[in-house]
Amino acid sequence: MLIKVFGSAVFGIEATTITVEVHIDSGIGYHLVGLPDSAIKESSYRIAAALKNNEYKFPGKKITINLAPANLRKEGSAYDLVIAIGILAASNQISLSEELSDYIIMGELSLDGSIQCINGALPIAIKAKEEGFKGIIIPKENEKEAAIVEGLEVYGVSNISDVIQFLEGRGELTPVHIDLDEMFNSEAEQHLEIDFKDVKGQDSIKRAMEIAAAGGHNIILIGPPGSGKTMLAKRLPSILPAMTLDEALETTKIHSVVGKAKDCGLMRTRPFRSPHHTASSVALVGGGTYPQPGEISLAHNGVLFLDELPEFKREVLEVMRQPLEDREVTISRAKFTITYPSSFMLVASMNPSPSGYFNDPNAPVKSTQTEMQRYLSKISGPLLDRIDIHIEVNPVPFERLSDTQLSEPSKSIRERVVEARNIQSSRFANHKGVHYNAQMNTALLRKYCALEEDSLSLLKRAMEKLNLSARAYDRILKVSRTIADLDKAENIMPQHIAEAIQYRSLDREGWLG
Repeated sequence: MLIKVFGSAVFGIEATTITVEVHIDSGIGYHLVGLPDSAIKESSYRIAAALKNNEYKFPGKKITINLAPANLRKEGSAYDLVIAIGILAASNQISLSEELSDYIIMGELSLDGSIQCINGALPIAIKAKEEGFKGIIIPKENEKEAAIVEGLEVYGVSNISDVIQFLEGRGELTPVHIDLDEMFNSEAEQHLEIDFKDVKGQDSIKRAMEIAAAGGHNIILIGPPGSGKTMLAKRLPSILPAMTLDEALETTKIHSVVGKAKDCGLMRTRPFRSPHHTASSVALVGGGTYPQPGEISLAHNGVLFLDELPEFKREVLEVMRQPLEDREVTISRAKFTITYPSSFMLVASMNPSPSGYFNDPNAPVKSTQTEMQRYLSKISGPLLDRIDIHIEVNPVPFERLSDTQLSEPSKSIRERVVEARNIQSSRFANHKGVHYNAQMNTALLRKYCALEEDSLSLLKRAMEKLNLSARAYDRILKVSRTIADLDKAENIMPQHIAEAIQYRSLDREGWLG
């Protein structure tokens, strides 16, 4: 007897419906075809034990299972449940009252028949709705993220017996319903444990961080140990605007693929990723034998913090050049090409020399000129060009550290950031895929960053004196546009250009000493 049931495979952050064809005939054998990986090939042992422990049997006949389309490689243990149901239906061990063709069925089986969680439930649910399926049957742990998709019946199950009883009409499953708009809009303001009010002094650095948050600009902090670089960077998410519903859905989709969204359902806080400097290129940008999103994609719509930037391998840093420019990363292999979104804010920190001190006569440790050049050579000029704001962080004097008065809280800064972002949202309302100033292309720069004669003259002198590149020119215009938005100014004024030029400290002559 031939039975067709339906599962789903996730490639990148998109799902593809898989038809599981089960044919049982006279003879003995178990044949699984359709490019399965080792985890799927081992499923027969898990399925046999699960069926026996739930008073069903694994047919002692010739079983042929095809995972179609057969030219796509399938991976993972999430096909256990759909294959088991197909075997039961093909061997007439269950009589169906529900049409199997109405449902996508996915889940990993334990030997006792319990169902373990899977990765990629949200992309699977989105694809099921697009292709007109009535519902999906998935593990209980994944029901929240899948229920985000409206117009689709989502059934969370804990054991294979629950699925069998539901399909036979002997038991009921309650579909999970979530009012997405109500859940998203009713979310109370998040009370973060870290806040800018805890940062003593560093007013100029806070100003730079505010500008970076308002325009979505990349920023690098340069300063000696203990000056507060990491403390400032970790507080950046506290002044970023809340994610829109579209951003939350897109971010949740990426995290669902790596199994990080099952507990929270819809992600409502911007991600903050801080990989260790020993991270590999694949860990940072994604890929691998079985492609997965990397840190830059997991930071999509959020912040990627690279602490001690020169400690990262140079080849690891260089792979970020294209994603920083295009806001997506494409993983190309011989048999497939996958594109992951990677629109993130890069926040980097570094010491000015191996010892951590630069041009400080009282420094406890000195670095030679050769050591400094070797240290700084790990960061290429093209990468620095893609960082909009360079800011030097100086140690805080004792008087400010011992001051008991709290600094301006993140809430106040965030209000100004949100106002500036709203201005940008209105400006780019008719430009698809552009939401803030850092995303402007050359055409938008010409349209929205036109300079008057005095501003143009000031920028020209800076370009000539600092020997800036064309990309640095664009970055200065974008930052000055953000500064003008914070001032609620319609045009970019000379003071906005002047402040933006100050944030190119690594371009200044003599910085390398």
